[in-house]
Amino acid sequence: MTEQEAALWLESELGVSRETMDALKTFVAFLKREASSQNLISASTLDHIWSRHIVDSAQLLQFLDDAPADTGWLDLGSGAGFPGLIIALLTDYNVTLVESRARRIDYLQRAVEMLDLTHRVHVAGVALERLETAPYSVISARAFAPLPKLFDLAERFATNKTLWLLPKGRNADHEWQDAQGVWDGNFQVMKSITDQDAGILVGTLSGHRQTKAGAEKQGQRP
Repeated sequence: MTEQEAALWLESELGVSRETMDALKTFVAFLKREASSQNLISASTLDHIWSRHIVDSAQLLQFLDDAPADTGWLDLGSGAGFPGLIIALLTDYNVTLVESRARRIDYLQRAVEMLDLTHRVHVAGVALERLETAPYSVISARAFAPLPKLFDLAERFATNKTLWLLPKGRNADHEWQDAQGVWDGNFQVMKSITDQDAGILVGTLSGHRQTKAGAEKQGQRP
């Protein structure tokens, strides 16, 4: 996918308005300036931001079915703003960006202010372990942690209806197979439109197998 094709995809597939496209362009210019002073994204992708990062983030919206405007979206390890900040630009969702690195926190806060998103985007500048527990409708994570650890850290923010959207690259199938020894859930591996060899884990989490087994055992009558 070329940069031009990426921009056309946003307009044709997601119906992104001219105003929002202008906001995305403003963000891309900001990201490129900031990338000169800190390692926000791989240098090899600086000339391919629209395809490798913008559309790669935006494609997650294809897996939501008519989510309400007040949807709470939790994005883990937001880093340069992918996918959480892009989701916030493309929707009316309330988005929480979780980032623990000081320079990334500062960068994200400035980006949110520049894009006039402070009314519904919160930069949680703490490690996930320190974030106050609350339920979210959607949880996303891009290169945050291996799947078992990700679930260990983030399960407390989910209900059995929470939709998990987890770009996992070429290891998607392998990570989900490994996680099934410990976790119950209903996940599918969907192909990324920006990389046919990459997968996105999409689904819901039922719970920890050991926890469920212990609860069932306690519930048994002698």
